[in-house]
Amino acid sequence: MSLSISPDERLVAGEEREGGPPTSTLAVGEYEREASASRFARLSRATFVGGIVLTGVLFAAGAWQRRWIADDGLIVLRTVRNLLAGNGPVFNAGERVETNTSAAWTYVVWFFSWLTQARLEYVVLAVALVLSVLAVVFAMLGSARLWGGASAGQLLLPAGALVYIAVPPARDYASSGLENCLVIFWLGVLWYLLMRWSQAGKPGLPSYFGLVFWAGLSWLVRPEMTILGGLALLLVFCAPMPDSLRYSWLPARVRPLVIRALLVAIGGAVPVGYQIWRMGYYGLPYPNTAVAKEASGAKWAQGFTYLWDLVGPYFLWLPMLVLAMIAIYLARRSGRKHAGVTRDERGGTGRLGRLQRRLRTPGAVVTLMLFAGLLLVLFNIRVGGDFMHGRMLLPQLFILLLPVAVLPIRLPGGARSDSGDERTGRARWARWSFAVPLVAWVATAGWALIVSGTVANTSGSQLSATGIVDERIYYVLNSGHDHPILSEDYLDYPRMRAMVQAIENTPDGGLLINSPSFTMWYVAPPPLPIPEGGAGHTVYFLNLGMTSMNVPLSVRVIDQEGLAYPLAAHTDRLVDGRIGHDKNLYPDWVLVDMGMVDRHPWMPWFMDEKWVIQARTALGCPATQDLLASYRAPLTVQRFKSNIIQSLDFAKYRIERVPKYEIQRCKLVDPIPPPVPN
Repeated sequence: MSLSISPDERLVAGEEREGGPPTSTLAVGEYEREASASRFARLSRATFVGGIVLTGVLFAAGAWQRRWIADDGLIVLRTVRNLLAGNGPVFNAGERVETNTSAAWTYVVWFFSWLTQARLEYVVLAVALVLSVLAVVFAMLGSARLWGGASAGQLLLPAGALVYIAVPPARDYASSGLENCLVIFWLGVLWYLLMRWSQAGKPGLPSYFGLVFWAGLSWLVRPEMTILGGLALLLVFCAPMPDSLRYSWLPARVRPLVIRALLVAIGGAVPVGYQIWRMGYYGLPYPNTAVAKEASGAKWAQGFTYLWDLVGPYFLWLPMLVLAMIAIYLARRSGRKHAGVTRDERGGTGRLGRLQRRLRTPGAVVTLMLFAGLLLVLFNIRVGGDFMHGRMLLPQLFILLLPVAVLPIRLPGGARSDSGDERTGRARWARWSFAVPLVAWVATAGWALIVSGTVANTSGSQLSATGIVDERIYYVLNSGHDHPILSEDYLDYPRMRAMVQAIENTPDGGLLINSPSFTMWYVAPPPLPIPEGGAGHTVYFLNLGMTSMNVPLSVRVIDQEGLAYPLAAHTDRLVDGRIGHDKNLYPDWVLVDMGMVDRHPWMPWFMDEKWVIQARTALGCPATQDLLASYRAPLTVQRFKSNIIQSLDFAKYRIERVPKYEIQRCKLVDPIPPPVPN
């Protein structure tokens, strides 16, 4: 007797028709659930990718609409010009002074300028815009990893990323020629690499080495970013080493030590190598800008003023509070176990071992980023902030928003449990996990829409009482250009055309000093005999960028604050001076230092011959002469070694800006006798 099954019986048993869906009740239900999950997964991926594209486009469009290059951005280009001309990474040929805080940014601009041979202003504008947009992209990719990625169960919508790009200073400094773009790009990539490292089951050596190398660049990106880079290196170093990184041919006891030694070597190779070179070449352990700005000083009250200047007008605390609360809510209610990834690592035993294993988790990375971000906020408050509205707090804002760069919106779905109570509880949680984040996201997006058109700092072309100014608007109004980008755009800034004209009218050379009323230039002539071709020009003025980019490299440009003039940088900070401008070296020093005629009627009328004579004596202080030689003397092997040895002492050295007091400090003999009492 043969057994046979009819076609109808096959359908009842759940077999599928060839080329079609299942037809039984159970099979149809399973098929529909799988199809629905597939559709939701495609929707989630499309939403996530669309959110990244939309955020990037909005940021690029907003930055382009406010495109400009700051005067400080042009300072970087002067150094790049000298690099391309073969004069080295200097601001003035023959003087080894590091005027750019970010060494990495200088060389990035130099590389793309050398590669493209395009005009420097266009190169820096393009590079800045690209890096700024990529920074937001990496921030969102890392945040997506934190929340489990785009899947059938949730949508990932841009949230913290929208907050960042909505703040007007973020769009201002996306194209300013300053290093903000590089800083947030480095932060975004570091965040992504840390999240990938924390979730990888078996990370390979390239992943480890790439992460520590990138973290080690912090010192070159901006010195204060070493707070974050150093903590990231410490986290990776202390976390347990996976078995996949253990060399079997090494003795078991030394395998972890070898890997960690390699991590230290790779993470420290570039910053340590550059640091040795910096100390020998420039004679300082950090950029000269840190000396001029007194980065080790404290101005707490001004720092809190600067913080509120950014947070208060935009009500920035509101979206950050909402997103923080939602993130905590989702993390606690979801019960997501990030450590569920299969790992091949072994930590120690006991409580210490458990703590060590927790270091390579997304939660540890988030804690690290938030802790470092708050430390950087505290550091910025301590030094007094900055004079540019919002600029120096943008990296900190970017860091604090990284975990919520995207926000997960959990899609509601039924539970598969047979328990009615459990299924009801899960359904209720699903509804809340969808509704609450969605409301928070709508509120955040609405805030971003309103704030994006806000003008918080209304000082315009004048300085506010706090000394903080909207830098872009200030130069737009004072130059008369909606988008001051090219160096010649700044010729319309007051006194710039007069400076160029004064140089053209004095072929013998001289020292250009702006008058006390800032309306005209005085030229102190060089002494006779004038060499063939002239003795060269030196411009002594506050705005280094526009000044230096509108004159040939043969013209020395220095400033009273000391960014490009170490003699001024090593004066003491003025009490209650404007933040970032609280040093001011009298021109008497410069007249003597540059070797110009120092007698009336040839020198400017407002200068005192007695002060000039005293400045000549004060300039002869042996310690001051050592400082000047550190960056002016020919760079020999002996000079390089001497600079390394003395760099810390040079960093701490300060002089009195009043020549008479400097003579007393250095225990010199005052050439001007005291007045005889009657």
